[in-house]
Amino acid sequence: MDSTPRDRGDVVRASDASDVLDIVGIGFGPSNLALAIAIEEHNATCAPEDSVRAVFLERQDHFVWHPGMLLDGATMQIAFPKDLVTFRNPTSTYSFFAYLHAKGRLVDFVNHQTFYPSRHEFNDYLQWAAGRVDADVRFGAAVTDVAGLRTDEGTVDEFAITTANGETLRARNVAVGAGLRERRPDWAAPSARCFHNHQFLFHIEKMPEIRHQRFAVLGAGQSAAEVVQYLHRHYPDAEVHSVFTRYGYSPADDSPYANRIFDPSTVDEFHAACPQERERLLAVHKGTNYSVVDIDLINELYTTEYQELVRGKRRLFMHRASEIVSAQEGEDGIEVSVRSNLDGLTDTLVCDALVLATGFSPAPLSELLGDLAPKGDQVTEVARDYRLQTPDDVRAGIYLQGGTEKTHGLTASLLSNVAVRAGEILNSLVVNRSARLDLGRVEASTVVDSTSNEFATSEAK
Repeated sequence: MDSTPRDRGDVVRASDASDVLDIVGIGFGPSNLALAIAIEEHNATCAPEDSVRAVFLERQDHFVWHPGMLLDGATMQIAFPKDLVTFRNPTSTYSFFAYLHAKGRLVDFVNHQTFYPSRHEFNDYLQWAAGRVDADVRFGAAVTDVAGLRTDEGTVDEFAITTANGETLRARNVAVGAGLRERRPDWAAPSARCFHNHQFLFHIEKMPEIRHQRFAVLGAGQSAAEVVQYLHRHYPDAEVHSVFTRYGYSPADDSPYANRIFDPSTVDEFHAACPQERERLLAVHKGTNYSVVDIDLINELYTTEYQELVRGKRRLFMHRASEIVSAQEGEDGIEVSVRSNLDGLTDTLVCDALVLATGFSPAPLSELLGDLAPKGDQVTEVARDYRLQTPDDVRAGIYLQGGTEKTHGLTASLLSNVAVRAGEILNSLVVNRSARLDLGRVEASTVVDSTSNEFATSEAK
C-alpha cells in the first residue's frame, strides 16, 4: 500500500472539531442501513455527549435493493432472523418480526411455516426499515472522492468526503458500503439483447420485439436458474437454453453444520487463522454460496425438462460442460456460439436475448479512496473490526462494509452478518473514541471486546 495519502491543497486542513462527523457512510444499502439503525439505538440510550454523529451518502435517489432481480416466486436464501438487527439486538423494533407486526401479517407469516420469505417481502422489509430510521441520509449524492486531511503534525485524523454535487463533508471515519459490480465475460458487449441478470426485469420490460422465440442464459448459480425458470414460465412459446461449464446444476449446501460457516463467531475464528487456512476454508465451503442452486429449484427444472422429453415438445435445454465463446448482435437478434467442452463442437443459437448471470465483483476501492486504497485493490489487510489497514500516519478509520471475504469469511458480501457487523463497527468507533485512541494506530490483530458494549453480540475469542 502506498504510504502517502492524497494531500489536496484545495481542501482545508483539519480544524474546528464541531464541524467534524464521527462517521460518513458511503452508500446506503442494507449494510449501512443496519449501521444507521445501530447508531440510532445507541444514541437513544447514551448521554448526549456520547452520541454518534453520522451522515449517509447514496448515489441513488431512493433506497433500492436489487430491484432488477425481484422475480415472482423467488425466495431468500437466508433465514429471516438474519435481518438488519436481530443477531445484534433481538429486542429491536427494526426486526423482521416487528415489520410483520406493523404490516398486520405476523400471524399469517407464522402460519406460512417458513424461515425464508420471498424476495419481494424482504425488499419491502428493507424499504420499511429505511423509511423509519432516524438518520441523516442524503440521496442523489454520489461520492466522488475521499481525501485525507493532514494536521500540522502531518497525520491524517480526518477525511474530506466530496460528492458529485460539490458538497464536502469532514469525518473521522468512513464506512464504505459501495456494493458490487457486475462481472461480464470479455466478449460480452452490453446492449438491449445482452445484459447482466442484475437488471433483468428492467431489460426484459424494454426488450426489442421477440422474433426468434429463443433465450440463452449463461451461469450455473441461483440467479441463473431463477432466470431460466422465469423465462420458461413467462414465454410459453420460447426455447430457453441454459449454458454452464458444470455437468449439471449443483445443489447449495445448506445443512446445519455447513451453515456454521456463516455464524458470527466464525468470523473471529476465520480472522485469527493463517492465510493458508482461510483460503482452504473458502474453497471447501464454496458450495454454500457460489455457483450453487436451491435443490427445490433444481428438481423443478429437471421435472420440467423431463416432462418435455416425454411429450416430445422441448423448450428447455441444458448445455452442460459448455461455454459461450462469442455473441454477435444483429438487427433482429443476437447470435450466440456455444461450445461443448466435451466434444469441442460449437452450436450457434440465434436468440432474442442473452442473459449473463455471471456474478459480481467488489466495487474497486481506488475509485473512492485513491492512494488510500490497497495497491491493485487487493484487500488483504483488514483488522477484525473491519478497518482497512492504513499507514501509521493515517489515523482516521476506513471501515469496509463488504469486500473482506479473504479476511472475514463468506459472510463478507452476504446479508447474513450485517446486523452483527454493524454492531462491531459501531462498538469499535465508540470504544476507541472514548479511549482517545486513533483508529488507524490500533494493530490489525486487535479485537475489540464485544462483550463491553450492548450493540455488538458476536463472540470474541
